[in-house]
Amino acid sequence: MRTAPSHAAESLPSHVAIIMDGNGRWARARGLPRVAGHQRGADAVRTTVQGCQELGIRCLTIYAFSSENWKRPATEIDDLMGLLRVYIRSELAELHTGNVRLRFIGNRGQLPTDIVALIEEAEALTGANTGLTFSVALNYGSHYEIVRACQHLAGEVAAGRLNADDIDEETFAQELETADLPDPDLLIRTSGEQRLSNFLLWQLAYAELVFLDTLWPDFSKETLREAVTEYQSRERRYGASSG
Repeated sequence: MRTAPSHAAESLPSHVAIIMDGNGRWARARGLPRVAGHQRGADAVRTTVQGCQELGIRCLTIYAFSSENWKRPATEIDDLMGLLRVYIRSELAELHTGNVRLRFIGNRGQLPTDIVALIEEAEALTGANTGLTFSVALNYGSHYEIVRACQHLAGEVAAGRLNADDIDEETFAQELETADLPDPDLLIRTSGEQRLSNFLLWQLAYAELVFLDTLWPDFSKETLREAVTEYQSRERRYGASSG
């Protein structure tokens, strides 16, 4: 990767989004069950939260479970849900002490009721915190999010509460689950894959994309710093000419 001179606050990404990929490959390479990769992946999440806090990044959003992940074997889904329960219960106090605001985006309707209760407890406890905003995309799919936003706006127009001509990009963005966050400046995807996988498609329109060969369980604070350095080396033009 190219290098930049420093992690000066003015050039830091305000919002980093991460597609965490490679847990299964990490485990397979070591002759371990897939759940071992997911367990190590949870450790990498903890490390990444700490790294964002140390760098001064304001928002972190991770893709924990997509709406398409229900196609995986039932045993793996059970393992993932079990790890999520453990993660929230074990990490919540530390996140709260660290002034982290924990929030979840995605369709909660398909999630087990006890996990929904844990989510609501975590959001209530940390909701007033003013440090890192840590969003977990759980049973999330960008297509669903966009369709739901369109349905709500269409309903408002049909009810006469909104004029269709008044719908603009800002109005639409306010219907998304990230309405209270800045759009991501930097997207990181691990394990060498180079696709968005139905993640924050509207919000990532002008994000810088960094694809890493690193498998997610091996992601470290140094890996995060290297990705931020790559981001800082780029010229963000938003459609304008360079120079």
